[in-house]
Amino acid sequence: MSERLTLLVAVTMVCGAVLEARAQDAAALRVTRITLEQAQARAIDASHRLAESRARQRVAEAVVSAREAAQRPTVSASAGYTRTNHVAEFVVPTPSGLPGVLYPDVPDNFRTRLDLQWPIYSGGRTDALERAARAEANAVAAETSAAQADLRLEVARAFWAVVTAEASVRVLEEGVARAQAHVNDVRERLRVGLVPPNEVSSAEAQESRQRMLLIEAQTQRSVMLADLGRLAGAGAEEVLAPQALLEEDPEPSTSIDAAIALARGARAERTSLLHRVEAATEQRNAALAGRRPSVAVGGGIDYARPNPRIFPRADRWDDSWDIGVSVNWSLWDGGRIAADAAQATGLAEAGRQRLAEFDSVLAVEVRQRSLEIASGRAAVAAADDGVRAATEAERVVSERFRAGVITQIEVLDAQLALLQAQLDRTRALANVRLAEARLARAMGQ
Repeated sequence: MSERLTLLVAVTMVCGAVLEARAQDAAALRVTRITLEQAQARAIDASHRLAESRARQRVAEAVVSAREAAQRPTVSASAGYTRTNHVAEFVVPTPSGLPGVLYPDVPDNFRTRLDLQWPIYSGGRTDALERAARAEANAVAAETSAAQADLRLEVARAFWAVVTAEASVRVLEEGVARAQAHVNDVRERLRVGLVPPNEVSSAEAQESRQRMLLIEAQTQRSVMLADLGRLAGAGAEEVLAPQALLEEDPEPSTSIDAAIALARGARAERTSLLHRVEAATEQRNAALAGRRPSVAVGGGIDYARPNPRIFPRADRWDDSWDIGVSVNWSLWDGGRIAADAAQATGLAEAGRQRLAEFDSVLAVEVRQRSLEIASGRAAVAAADDGVRAATEAERVVSERFRAGVITQIEVLDAQLALLQAQLDRTRALANVRLAEARLARAMGQ
């Protein structure tokens, strides 16, 4: 007996410790009320995928700067030292009778140079490459905007999933409360002998099933909250609580043709395709510019010991300078320019075809999303009627059951029908919200 008592005390202490730890964990959590716009803003700041896109955008902008710098002059400084072997000095007689050294033995050679190179004409190649790089940078920036729109849609899905799960939990909690009240009523009737025992078992089974549905809904809510927290960059100690209602006034809808026109002007993916076509066209122009001559100016100042440009050679520091113009014209390159131009032309044509395909898909997508919203709102109206009818039916059936004129089976069916109608309405409202989010994404918002 003492061992059982000791074991019981130990189990009680362990359970108490676990409950206390859970209470402390719950108290340590910080609940943050958040709207959809705030969740999307936090997700944009915390997204690693967007950070990668921004890094790619900075790379593309750096390429533009490099192309711009190719048109500017470059100035460089160089210095060197060379040690050579000893040589016999070359000496010639001079009019004064003294020997003159034309080529002295100078094994230590020092050289410094300040050099200038300036490409003043490239046949349009440099300008075309700069425009192509700028178009590519604009395309990458548009892709970053498209990634932001995708992330906003993903956050909206998670946000409305949490709101839907919370609404479902509230509906199921009300259903469980009704079921428990009915179980208590049936037990009282059993006590006074008005119903057989199987009526209590049926009511308890119905109540147990609704409690099971409630547990599943609560679990689903926790999963959706975790997903929303991941997207919004919430830490382990923070819990996000969406602040929104499924039942909101619908926004005024625009015509489908107007929505398609707005989508074509606002979709970042379409803008990216346009810039990619432009970049490929400029790449073709840059390739064809290789058939034209290029002109460059070069010059520099040398300060060396000995200076090879000074005659006779002497072991002293001397300066010299040079300036010149060079022309380069490729007369035959084996077809390289034609191949590069053909490659760029193919890329531009592929981009145009992809743009045409995108426009056709975009029109269908906008129409589909608009129809989903219209059908979703009609479903909500039908679900409202269903909830009103099920509520009234449940009220009438409950009163008749209390009057003893019908069996419990009809009460259970009425309660189940009401619960299903309420859940259907919740899902219909959620479908409208998701359809609105998808339409906003389709329109580039």
